[in-house]
Amino acid sequence: MGLFNRLFSREKKETLDKGLEKTKTGVLDKITRALAGKNTIDDDFLDNLEEIFITSDVGVETTLKIIDRLQKRVSKDKYMNSSELNKWLCEEITALLAENENESELEDFTVPKTGLPHVIMVVGVNGVGKTTTIGKLAAQFKNAGNSVILGAADTFRAAAVEQLDVWGERAGVPVIKQKLGADPASVAFDTLQSAVANNIDIVIIDTAGRLHNKKGLMDELTKIRRVMQKVVPDAPHEVLLVLDGSTGQNAFEQARQFVAATQVNELAITKLDGTAKGGVVIGISDQFKIPVKYIGLGEGINDLQVFHKKEFVDSLFGSENQR
Repeated sequence: MGLFNRLFSREKKETLDKGLEKTKTGVLDKITRALAGKNTIDDDFLDNLEEIFITSDVGVETTLKIIDRLQKRVSKDKYMNSSELNKWLCEEITALLAENENESELEDFTVPKTGLPHVIMVVGVNGVGKTTTIGKLAAQFKNAGNSVILGAADTFRAAAVEQLDVWGERAGVPVIKQKLGADPASVAFDTLQSAVANNIDIVIIDTAGRLHNKKGLMDELTKIRRVMQKVVPDAPHEVLLVLDGSTGQNAFEQARQFVAATQVNELAITKLDGTAKGGVVIGISDQFKIPVKYIGLGEGINDLQVFHKKEFVDSLFGSENQR
């Protein structure tokens, strides 16, 4: 059994298939209609395919790349049927994403062991599922045998601290917090100090979900980073931006603004189970050259998965008899 199969269990694949069903059904139904009565891929079909991808929030730039790759494939391979086309789409989109070298190599929610806590700072606007993602991450990291602590550095909303408390209790991990309106950097400092004192493996820091003032956001996150580095010199090791996949193009815009405001080095895309806009994962993965590390496929703790491009694309464009 190869590495890829070891990483992806049957249960995870079933969860992925179910979570992407709305997007898959919408895309494949439209492709089937566009192919009706055709025995070859012509310009008219490619125009329809372009519209299908754009309306699925793959994004214009990425869509044009896919169409170009498909045109080149058609010029050298004989088109046979819709199943063959789906196979080509799987291969070409996976190859496109592979060019970006942006697939996480994470297995079973592990992190490097360095003797100091591994620090993850989580950013994103309110309502995208940021705190829920933190809770699910904490639970999965703990289930993988890691000790975890959470820092409630979104001190501007009482609901944010309360929600993180609920998830901390659900995951069975401690939450470090201060009073409402406290300095977020102070909370992060206290959290890392506690983590070092208690030999904690992983620290996850929640931050305020504001974007109306990019300079203010950047200053705040820079301060949090600087203060954390007094305790763990190279913290944070990961800056995880959480995006709501159901918002489509709004997710692209949020990504642009946060990438401009802070040093984001990985993405989590949530709420894919409730939308037909799952193509946003392909577009964001391609355009921002920042790894999509996690995808959210439901409300359950185990519905947060590590992103693997091959299985993701296969779940969207797998042959019709697998639907």
